[in-house]
Amino acid sequence: MEEKKFDLNSIIGFVLIFGILIWIMYQNQPSDKEIAAEKAKKELVAKQEAQAKADKAKTIAAPVVAATPGDTVQLAQLQKTLGGFAYSATLPSAKDSFTTIENEKIKLKIANKGGYIVEATLKEFEKFKKGSGQLVELIKDNNSNLNIQLQTTDNRTLNSKDLFFEPTLTKNGADQILTMRLKAGANEFLEYKYVLKPNDYLIGFDVRSQGLNRVLNSSKPLNLAWDLKTYRNEKSVSYENRYAEIYYNYADGKESYVGQGDHKEETPEKVDYIAFKQHFFATILQTNTAFEKADLVSENLVKDEKVDTLFTKQFKATVPLAFSNGEIDYKMNLYFGPADYKVLKSYGKEFQKIIPLGWGIFGWINKWIFVPLFGFLSSYIAYGIAIIIFTIIIKLAMSPITYKSFLSQAKMKVLRPDITELGEKYKKDPMKKQQETMKLYNKAGVNPMAGCIPALIQLPFMYASFQFFPSAFELRQKSFLWADDLSSFDSVVKLPFHIPLYGDHISLFPILAAIAIFFYMKMTSGDQQMAAPQQEGMPDMAKMMKIMIYVSPLMMLIFFNSYGAGLSLYNFISNLITIGIMFVIKNYIVDSEKIHAQIQENKLKEPKKPSKFQQRLQDVMEQQEAAKKTQNKKK
Repeated sequence: MEEKKFDLNSIIGFVLIFGILIWIMYQNQPSDKEIAAEKAKKELVAKQEAQAKADKAKTIAAPVVAATPGDTVQLAQLQKTLGGFAYSATLPSAKDSFTTIENEKIKLKIANKGGYIVEATLKEFEKFKKGSGQLVELIKDNNSNLNIQLQTTDNRTLNSKDLFFEPTLTKNGADQILTMRLKAGANEFLEYKYVLKPNDYLIGFDVRSQGLNRVLNSSKPLNLAWDLKTYRNEKSVSYENRYAEIYYNYADGKESYVGQGDHKEETPEKVDYIAFKQHFFATILQTNTAFEKADLVSENLVKDEKVDTLFTKQFKATVPLAFSNGEIDYKMNLYFGPADYKVLKSYGKEFQKIIPLGWGIFGWINKWIFVPLFGFLSSYIAYGIAIIIFTIIIKLAMSPITYKSFLSQAKMKVLRPDITELGEKYKKDPMKKQQETMKLYNKAGVNPMAGCIPALIQLPFMYASFQFFPSAFELRQKSFLWADDLSSFDSVVKLPFHIPLYGDHISLFPILAAIAIFFYMKMTSGDQQMAAPQQEGMPDMAKMMKIMIYVSPLMMLIFFNSYGAGLSLYNFISNLITIGIMFVIKNYIVDSEKIHAQIQENKLKEPKKPSKFQQRLQDVMEQQEAAKKTQNKKK
């Protein structure tokens, strides 16, 4: 019986594939952050806010609101101290009141104090699971702030978040327009203008000043500070946190991101939008006048993924607002909505770049093949069935490549006895053996690389799927069979303990995918080994292949247990289809006897002219052989 061997190219291919798999699993793994420190920080902030209110009540509210004609000197002194903005403390809006605007998609609550959004609720989406009754709230309970530092002409610093704005709500057709003015006088103010259109996630947000030349120091820009502590909205803390980070877009169209980690910072220049992206939702600040620079900070708030958590990330952004002719005038937009590729793209502002579809050819495959194809299918049929049909189409389209790969293996298998004979004949001369082997390949019309190239062509599609399915907003809270949410893990058993790397639950689709991979590798490993020529110095390749047959399914089982069920379903169906295609090719298409006859016929013909690569390789080997002979003569 002929001994089964395994070639170097195959083992390198498998190592590369699973190396890529491990890298994909861990490239965005979040790191720990101290819960105790976060709790202490929260308590400190609460104390500071309470103290600030007490101080303000003593220094502002009493003397300003209760002012009488006899208090003229005292009021004038206070106005000077506050740079003129003490005027706002005498307005009816100088109290903790709110204005609410809403449309079919979002509900916003804007506070008089600070003039910024203190609640942002998405009316179409629920937290954790469908039917929970808890709407997704991107902003609530002071998890977000928007503040402008006001530098006065007498070198004092005021914070807009601590001062009171006067609201005015009007309508322009179906549009709701909320104007918030922080007044330093009757016609002197800092203004935020919010414009909410019907059935829209995008809110117009203009920031401008009027008549503040005498009050504000316009020699340097004002700093706008925006921060958001992101609420957890999905079932899996680790999965959601893995895809939560800050993205930004340069004015020239290039996009980038801050990255994952315990604490990450970036200071890009000429930025036209900043996105605080969660897994499936995003809050975006976009400007028509590019920010000269942006100081961006991302902090991980998840210390232990095994422990239930309220927040995932702390995002912070600070940008300068430059003066023009002594005034501030920025036309901007705020987006509160789903991180849905199609929705984001519809705004024509490059928002869709925050969806991590991959770089280079991987992104190209997702943008031009996966996104439109899956979007078309899912618009007509249920999402689970759409994944299955989507997978069938992709695999059938790749079947010619699978056929080429198997055909190459069959040809190499036929040549195996000849290669073994050359190995015995030139056992003491490895260089001569390689040269004669190359001549045999050329004479028989066989390309030894033909089996590797098809596998390499399929790799980008595999990687693209790892990017596409976790980013597919359409799968969120869509059920199929036992999976109640295709965007999260399909737990069928809840474990009373936590297994490192695996988790505290058992997902069924990864088990099915692992079984399919096992049988696929068992089916193909024998043919690969039979086709591969024996390699000098590699006696354990066959054993390593046998190990990989068991390691590969185990890796699938472990790493995909907490991944979205949609991706596991895709891998399960993909491997089933591949097994079927290989079975048909092996038993009904490829005829080993015909291949053997064709190769024997090719041997009788004039050898084909070698390709440039083969010629260069042959020249190198001949030069090495000549150098070796010369060295031996000198000895």
